[in-house]
Amino acid sequence: MQVEHIYRFPVKGLTAEALESAPLTVGQTIPHDRRFALAQGDAPFDPANPRFVPKQNFACMMAHPKVVLVRSVFDPVANELALAAPGLEPLAADPTTEAGRAALGEWLTRFLGEEARGTPRFHDVPGHAFTDQVKKGISLINIASLRDFEAKIGRKLDLLRFRANIYFSGLPAWAEMEWVGKTLQLGGAKLRVFKTTVRCPATKVNLETGERDCEVPDLLFQHYGHKDLGVHAEVLEDGTVFLGDGLEVLD
Repeated sequence: MQVEHIYRFPVKGLTAEALESAPLTVGQTIPHDRRFALAQGDAPFDPANPRFVPKQNFACMMAHPKVVLVRSVFDPVANELALAAPGLEPLAADPTTEAGRAALGEWLTRFLGEEARGTPRFHDVPGHAFTDQVKKGISLINIASLRDFEAKIGRKLDLLRFRANIYFSGLPAWAEMEWVGKTLQLGGAKLRVFKTTVRCPATKVNLETGERDCEVPDLLFQHYGHKDLGVHAEVLEDGTVFLGDGLEVLD
């Protein structure tokens, strides 16, 4: 098996950033993956005591399909996050400062418009990742499974609808569903798969239009009897993964 794509998503719900490599650390996400998020004003998230809360408390594709129209780029060297979207002047600010977070939060709140609840706040909480799972990890998708699903429904789907970190080739479709509990060698790192990925309404959203145009979860269930596509794994041993690296099941 071979790694074909590596992505991180610095802001929860916003743009993917393609990577050529990523250092993986025990118990962590890909660096800067889901590092930032816009929490709705009524979200039960406390930055002084950060804990997992469900995704609908944040600006995200599941709750706010139009967020896919926001283009975001994060430069971790300069600590600069740039945002652009139709109808708004572009903004670049430092998300690690209070002033920068306030500016980013105000910009995204204006973009959300009536979908903003209360006074949303933009967060960067050291050590915390705004993942969709309680446990930090790396998400992987078998490209063959996606292609099989596309053949079943008769249409192509942008692989970024599924917002995985690693997309790989070289495995028969759906064989990864048997990986739960197994150990993987991913480039120079070791991972253990802890769950399959149940697909939520976020995958209904067309990344070009910001509209829901495909009932992905229901179609998965219709054709396969489940709503899963992909797996989640925790990092067991540090290492770096590069594009083109191998992926091997060790158990």
